[in-house]
Amino acid sequence: MSLDKATPLLSELNAKFQAGDVVGGKETLAKLKILMLDFPPASDPHIQVATESLELGALFTVADGDFDAFARNIAQLKPYYALLGTTPRKCHIIGLNLMHLLVDNRLSEFHAELELLTEEEASHKFVSFPINLERQLMVGIYDEVLNVTVPDPSYQFFVDNLLQTVRDSIADCMEVSYKSMKIEDAMTVMKFDSQKELMEYVEECRDDWIVEGGSLCFQLPATGSKASDIPSMELIAQNLSYATEMERIV
Repeated sequence: MSLDKATPLLSELNAKFQAGDVVGGKETLAKLKILMLDFPPASDPHIQVATESLELGALFTVADGDFDAFARNIAQLKPYYALLGTTPRKCHIIGLNLMHLLVDNRLSEFHAELELLTEEEASHKFVSFPINLERQLMVGIYDEVLNVTVPDPSYQFFVDNLLQTVRDSIADCMEVSYKSMKIEDAMTVMKFDSQKELMEYVEECRDDWIVEGGSLCFQLPATGSKASDIPSMELIAQNLSYATEMERIV
């Protein structure tokens, strides 16, 4: 009986996904998840309906920009993938999950997921994209990361979040490498299309940078204590005094 109700709801969910109706899709998915609670565990038709519903749910959460909901859908999908094997959307969903882990800097989980992939899955364009992106990040090829072409519009949400992380890393390098930099050069290095975008970044993320005469002036980062800052002679004298007092006591 639950399958009779779930099948038309899945068709409705597909229709709302094609129409880009995120709000309506989330409402339909919520109804499907309630029905899924009564699905028998070993029924292939029920497993297929549940898997496709959760896959669409994951895509809806990406369109909605909801990291937490995306992670929940992925966690719910994994047992079904273990039972069902492959689906037309599996590599797409795997690739998005790898992007999520990359954006969150959860690299140990990222590599653990790679170990579970078949050779065919790893070579799929949706999966190879985050794999290659992670390699570029590890060797510091930020220029290529900032100019990537996504394999599907759904990846843009994660790429935009990753670009912020990359720009922060570039900004950190600029601060320690230069005392100042022309605004035009900073725009080129950080891949901003306009001076306005750069200024917005400075205002939001680098309020200690100073704009002066067409250049950005960087504040020297705080440094830790140097060896010369340690009062070594005073400590030696204090320890010798303690040792002398101990000899007198003994």
